[in-house]
Amino acid sequence: MYGGKHVAAGDTIFLFASENEGAQGLFARGVVTSAKAVPKKPGLTRQTPRVSVTVEVTARAKRPLGRNELKSFKDWKDGRPETELNFKFYRQATNKIVGLSERAVVFLDAFFD
Repeated sequence: MYGGKHVAAGDTIFLFASENEGAQGLFARGVVTSAKAVPKKPGLTRQTPRVSVTVEVTARAKRPLGRNELKSFKDWKDGRPETELNFKFYRQATNKIVGLSERAVVFLDAFFD
């Protein structure tokens, strides 16, 4: 979903813990050490591409960023990184890997200074 199937070893990744499962949202940044496509199940016509990744954590978030901080950013065409994150992470309440714009990466990096 949103380019996540293109994740590869060496990519920087931001880790969000699922608030639907009691966690707080953004908690770490890391580097993908391995990424492997998970084979599709036979007999199903529509399947979301799945990827198994291993990540080495390189930094912990210094400030909170989750649904509460992003829910007010709902103008999908405003170009803000907060809106991009809200759209990609919280429009559908599922666990996912997504590709991000450079603006969103710069925004997220600020949570680790």
